[in-house]
Amino acid sequence: MDIQAIKNRFGIIGNSPALNYALQVAAQVANTDLTVLINGESGVGKEVFSQIIHALSARKHNPFIAVNCGAIPEGTIDSELFGHEKGSFTGAVDSRKGYFETVNGGTIFLDEIGEMPLGTQARLLRVLETGEYIRVGSSKVQKTDVRVIAATNRDLLERTQHGKFREDLYYRLNTVPIRVPALRDRKEDIPLLFRKFSVDFSEKYKTPSIQLDEEARQVLVNYPWRGNVRELKNIAEQISVLSSDKLVTANDLKRFLPEIPEVNRLPMLAAPQQQPGSGGDFASERDILYKLFFDMKKDVTEVKKMFFDILQNPNVAHATEYHPESHVLHSYPAGNEMAVPSSGISNNQPIILADNKIDHHEEVEETLSIADKEKELIVKALKKHKGKRKDAALDLGISERTLYRKLKEYNIAE
Repeated sequence: MDIQAIKNRFGIIGNSPALNYALQVAAQVANTDLTVLINGESGVGKEVFSQIIHALSARKHNPFIAVNCGAIPEGTIDSELFGHEKGSFTGAVDSRKGYFETVNGGTIFLDEIGEMPLGTQARLLRVLETGEYIRVGSSKVQKTDVRVIAATNRDLLERTQHGKFREDLYYRLNTVPIRVPALRDRKEDIPLLFRKFSVDFSEKYKTPSIQLDEEARQVLVNYPWRGNVRELKNIAEQISVLSSDKLVTANDLKRFLPEIPEVNRLPMLAAPQQQPGSGGDFASERDILYKLFFDMKKDVTEVKKMFFDILQNPNVAHATEYHPESHVLHSYPAGNEMAVPSSGISNNQPIILADNKIDHHEEVEETLSIADKEKELIVKALKKHKGKRKDAALDLGISERTLYRKLKEYNIAE
């Protein structure tokens, strides 16, 4: 069966190379009994690939079952997969077959395999290696012939390095890997999918089909779609039901798209998990200091650049003004009357350097007190956010409680 026939049969929309390659691998491996590991973000349609593999295999007339490993409690997942005997645990009033027994001869799809407990992983490895399993509360070994297809949205190899996933099971599952691309990696397919969903919902709700203008189309394509196809389908349904104008503009579309939170790009130290009595505000204060040192380093770099320019051009008479708060250097032509005050110089006043014309200079020693710098940052943050503690604390990277304590400590009037 060719790729287009598979798309038509299973309702797959898209022509991106990455999607076509994933479908090609699924079609090639379907006729074998090899274990398949499907990788991809949440919402990309990993379960559809498991159905394709089963439907194109020799087991297509036998049972197929999909199991979400992350939705089954740790205490009952062994019983769900392998069955249990009567009285093996509280509530086991009768014997019960597990999934590996009920789908014997068929295919089992284990979604979110990365959430499976380590003990269950050992049992699964034995099934994959020998086809044998033991019911919970039993000592009798039973055989099964089940093909396993697993899926995950996590990096299983990384989890093996942290001891959260068995390395031997990972390599056993990863016999044939299939990577399902994220929606943002197949942008050419986004308008096709949106059109398909909007037509489906217009038929379902008996409403006229919506259309996007060119600007709205660009917004749709450039949106990151963290929820992938599932999120796109939900947005299409919302617009189909709630939009009063069936020609959707960019502004109309943006009302339905969730706002993407801005990422704070300042370097921050990851706060470790706090233990009771360990001083929970220590990490927050350390973040302030880290931000402070980053700003100081930037100031030093600008000053070095200023002196380097003066040394490189000693014959060019000019004056340079440096504003520490804005990190901006301004140059003035010679003859511009600017003077350095002989006294009362504060850290916020400009320092003026005139080439080859400095008859007198006074060294200004800047305070290096961490407490003074921390107080200065807090005052700036409060001024920036017009006295709103919550916003100021968020900007500083500390809790509102820590900010309140600092206000009292430094006697800062709001």
